[in-house]
Amino acid sequence: MATVSTVPAAARPTAVGLADRLLAIGPTIILSATIAALMRGSAFWPRITLNIWLHIALIVVAMALTPLMLLRKRGDRLHRRLGYVWVSAMLLTALVSLDIRVINRGGFSPIHILSIWTVIQAPLIVIRARQHDAVRHRRAVHGMVLGALLIAGFFTFPFNRLLGSMLFG
Repeated sequence: MATVSTVPAAARPTAVGLADRLLAIGPTIILSATIAALMRGSAFWPRITLNIWLHIALIVVAMALTPLMLLRKRGDRLHRRLGYVWVSAMLLTALVSLDIRVINRGGFSPIHILSIWTVIQAPLIVIRARQHDAVRHRRAVHGMVLGALLIAGFFTFPFNRLLGSMLFG
């Protein structure tokens, strides 16, 4: 006898899709580049401020969790717990970044737009998950990974930014 689920289809955990697989690659590359930069750039360490170290530590947590969250089973207790850690790391990274204004003569730069977007989007990711709106939750997570991790992460390496200087000399 077949069982009928009482959970709406949109709320059921979904299989890992192509978008998940593709989006899991980027944070892995950026995390590897970040670790390589930190290892190569030990001469820079004494000049790095506490808020920048905190920013790096938080984003490393988020980048390390991203492929795991995108590629593993969803909807179970571990997914929820790791999801709270991931969203918290993303939110705190964005908040800390608002105090990092090394370029642009101490003012905000265009990349801070992603920080504001993350501060708004992070709670929505949790709300959508708690409402069992898997489709909107997944879209929001994909958007956060693309914008706040991949785009922002890409722009941390060129243009004489700290990690770029550490990695490329």
